[in-house]
Amino acid sequence: MPNKGLDARGYIEREGSPGLIPSAFRPVVATARDRVLDVFGARLHSAYLYGSIPRGTARVGRSDLDLLLALREEPTEADRTDARSLDEALDKEFPQIDGAGTLLVGREQVLSDLERHDLGWFVACLCTPLLGEDLAEYLPRYRPDSLLARETNGDLALFLPRWRERIMEAGDSEEALRPLTRSMCRHLVRTGFTLVMPRWNGWTSDLTEMAEVFGAYYPERAVQLREVAVLGYEPKGDATVLRSYVDDLGPWLAEEYARVHGIKKPRP
Repeated sequence: MPNKGLDARGYIEREGSPGLIPSAFRPVVATARDRVLDVFGARLHSAYLYGSIPRGTARVGRSDLDLLLALREEPTEADRTDARSLDEALDKEFPQIDGAGTLLVGREQVLSDLERHDLGWFVACLCTPLLGEDLAEYLPRYRPDSLLARETNGDLALFLPRWRERIMEAGDSEEALRPLTRSMCRHLVRTGFTLVMPRWNGWTSDLTEMAEVFGAYYPERAVQLREVAVLGYEPKGDATVLRSYVDDLGPWLAEEYARVHGIKKPRP
């Protein structure tokens, strides 16, 4: 399959564009933009969209609205409460979206050396500017190399015990398990893809394509990751399936990742 997502010099091209936002989601984005300004005002440095909506692949009633807000100072608990209220209001008002999620970060954190190949890369390559000064102007260009692989997804082992706890807490609740399934499965597929990304030498955010790329290098796990990718798009609340991921696929993937790329630098 042809490699995608790189420019002529081999750098990862930025995903998404305001012009790609599907018409059904434009009212959601316009309202979110206005409310972000209303809620955060002068505290806001810049705001970004990411995910399927700015990539033009969002599905009405299935896709969520993903926002990243960079504040001038480090976010406070009050800021996080405001963000949750914003998300809940948008989700309730617009049936086009299946949930909303707002990430809050500080400007200095995005530009820090520690986050240069994780949060910085995320903003520069996977986020579409919505408001304010674009922090990508202060960040380097990125190649799909082992350093980027390690710093983006080299911490899967830290997530496994948290996921086990959340599965236990959810019990058999479909309502609690569905969002957990979506986030877990997307995380696992992206980790599988970035494991092989430097060898493939390309970038994609499409879960199906990520699983196919991974499977070319690890055929013994190919079917399993394809199934995970399907659940990333169409989540089902099956605790037995999720437990198999944290007991088998997840530990294997974390061990192989550490062997190939090393472990992500610890965060404070």
